[in-house]
Amino acid sequence: MILTTRSKIAIARTLNRVVLWSRSVAGLGRQAKVRRGGLLWDLDLNEGIDLSIYVLGSFEPGTVRALARLVSPGNTVLDIGANMGAHTLPLAKHVGPQGRIIAFEPTDFAYAKLLANIALNPALSSRIVTEQIILAEKSNTTPVKEFYSSWPLESDPQLHQLHGGRLKSASGARAESLDDYLKRTRVKRVDLIKLDVDGHELPVLKGSLECLREFCPTIVMEVSPYVHDEENYSFEELIELLRSRSYVFRDADSGRVVPNEASPLRKAIPVGGSINVIASSARGS
Repeated sequence: MILTTRSKIAIARTLNRVVLWSRSVAGLGRQAKVRRGGLLWDLDLNEGIDLSIYVLGSFEPGTVRALARLVSPGNTVLDIGANMGAHTLPLAKHVGPQGRIIAFEPTDFAYAKLLANIALNPALSSRIVTEQIILAEKSNTTPVKEFYSSWPLESDPQLHQLHGGRLKSASGARAESLDDYLKRTRVKRVDLIKLDVDGHELPVLKGSLECLREFCPTIVMEVSPYVHDEENYSFEELIELLRSRSYVFRDADSGRVVPNEASPLRKAIPVGGSINVIASSARGS
């Protein structure tokens, strides 16, 4: 059964109350510096992603395990929608000293948290390039300046009604297509893309067509039809873009094949829900 994000947030809020109560008994607050999975984290336990790392040891454990299987030493990985580094830092461990993670996060809020968590892990910092860039279909456009990058564990009418997110400013970010970025920075290989940008996946991939053609990277992507509808991007066009380039989909948690056509995918995912898929190109096999 696929839980909606609202259901996940409700569970997280219950855990949040228990965790904060137990910490208050010990004279501790909501901010915690902890080691999980061999990594140091600076966590705000009133944030959903942070609480998941604190309680479970990672955010989206099934996706973390899938990424660990897919990534090899020496790989170049793009973490698009890096947020506070929940996947960036584990990926940096897996690519080794000769590998590279390029982490894109546009919002000022999450980018600051990303930098702080990387700074706590100096042995990995040389493997990570951070970019406060809005990846778009075309460079030098006027981008959206707010994105969801906070999932606070509190009740607030201003939060998104389905996924509980809070919009944060991306005033420090500029817009650039991924293809232009890779040319400008002379990136010579892309082995894997982790893509989670809450409904903005279509313009990111439309600005990445040369990358998809040349490198055929594996893509680990959140699939959530309703957020595309809300952002006025075509979910059908997104899936067709990948299907036409011979990408096939598997569930990142179970490994089961899932449809690479939009209509059956819509039916399989409830409104307010999402799944993470591994999209692999037959051309890259």
